[in-house]
Amino acid sequence: MREWTILGAGALGCTFAALLTAKHRPVSLLLSERHRRHFHPALEFIALNERRRLVSTHPRHAEQAGGIECLLVMTKAYQVLPALNNLRGLPADTPIILLHNGMGVAEAVARAFPHNPLLAGVTSHGALKEGPWQVRHTGKGETWLGPVNDKGRAFAHLIKPLADALGHAEWSEDIVSLQHRKLAINAVINPLTACHHIRNGQLHEPRFADVLNQLAEEVHAVLTRLGETETLAQFLRRLNSVIGLTATNYSSMHQDLAHGRPTEIDYITGYVLKHAEDLPVPVCRQLYNEVKKQGG
Repeated sequence: MREWTILGAGALGCTFAALLTAKHRPVSLLLSERHRRHFHPALEFIALNERRRLVSTHPRHAEQAGGIECLLVMTKAYQVLPALNNLRGLPADTPIILLHNGMGVAEAVARAFPHNPLLAGVTSHGALKEGPWQVRHTGKGETWLGPVNDKGRAFAHLIKPLADALGHAEWSEDIVSLQHRKLAINAVINPLTACHHIRNGQLHEPRFADVLNQLAEEVHAVLTRLGETETLAQFLRRLNSVIGLTATNYSSMHQDLAHGRPTEIDYITGYVLKHAEDLPVPVCRQLYNEVKKQGG
């Protein structure tokens, strides 16, 4: 049975580890140097039904990359390439699955690892870190994978174990379009909630109506230029639905700024700005600059 190695022991990475081990899938966590002497042998997982259980995984470090059979990358976008570059012994036939927020990383990974099967994915599962090695599963969602290069197409069979563990996983030959759909939502919710220090649901307050609509129009225009066919009305319905469903949540960008961590603004709003070309996107640019100014 193929072992899943997860790079990125954050809330979502640990949640995926817990869900995979619950289906008796072997899982290892690829840990950074700071964990070498302080690794907790088991993480506490709090399921959606509030049940708690200890999850044991196999700890793995960069020098053990030669034994990785399947690599699921769930770090922050800006951490992906530096972390992968440490895995000098990674076998050339090991599939690399990128499952992170934002876009613009896959191209760099494909150049750095031209021989590896490369896949990308999106997920709408929610998770929260409640303490050291303690994570809570906050929401069940969809997960999609698809190929980034031709070799990645041979690994559609990885969907089955993921579907068994996560409740939903499907394959898409057009994974870029699904990434665009998620990025569009993130490009509206994340910078607005981060800059204004609010929960997602507060974006439905009347004071945000104008900026929310203008930002949505800017993002939609850029995604349309990139070939997406979703109408503005459809996008607004989807956006408002996500805001409502995640009303009590703080966005990841909000949490990163609040805790003094780098944000993924360059891979979310930065991606929109890069592809806007001559389209006017003043709100996107203002929010990008503000997040950067606040330390992101």
